[in-house]
Amino acid sequence: MTTIAELAVPTDEFALEPTIRSLSAFELRVESVVVDDSVRTAPLIWFAGSDADAVEDALEDDSTVESFRRLLRRPDADEWLFRIRYADDATPVCSAVYANDGTVLDAEVANGRWTVTLLFPRREGVSEAVSDLQERDARIDVRRMVEAEADEGLEMAATLTDPQREAIAEAYQQGYYDVPREISLEELAGELEISHQALSERLRRANRVLASEQLDASADGLGEG
Repeated sequence: MTTIAELAVPTDEFALEPTIRSLSAFELRVESVVVDDSVRTAPLIWFAGSDADAVEDALEDDSTVESFRRLLRRPDADEWLFRIRYADDATPVCSAVYANDGTVLDAEVANGRWTVTLLFPRREGVSEAVSDLQERDARIDVRRMVEAEADEGLEMAATLTDPQREAIAEAYQQGYYDVPREISLEELAGELEISHQALSERLRRANRVLASEQLDASADGLGEG
């Protein structure tokens, strides 16, 4: 059965730790990951909240990065998309995932750790990948695992990540969903210390997951009796 797993990984266990450490006020999220071979990955990563030159300087000094290229800028904000090629020995997590037929669906950094969402065609692949990582003394926390139906959208089978849960809880408490709104998206992003583009994306994904759960629950209820 296809399985989606969410892992929490300390930033010092993963690639880009030197960049994350040097850029104190910024936001990053992985848009997608291109697999170069069995041990290397070339993720597409959005950096927000920091000057592009500062990002390039940090990546240049990052021993976990072999090469990088700035691809584009989001037109309405200082948010930059980079393609990064990791060094051979910089990605034990990704190497273990790909060695067990796993795929990285999503990844982002918050509160000193990566939250990585993975898909495995076999549930056993999750256990095998985690075992491989434990043998390398990696500090991995498996936060959740859910089964994904082959004929459903992946987001419908997923649950909220910690950053998504934090964002939607803060939005609710601050009155973002009230009519009229008690706080703007920009003000809420300031409260969470992330860019408003990153917050908008988190809320969009969180709302999609919650809506799909409600639709699934309604469908199940209609099927009873």
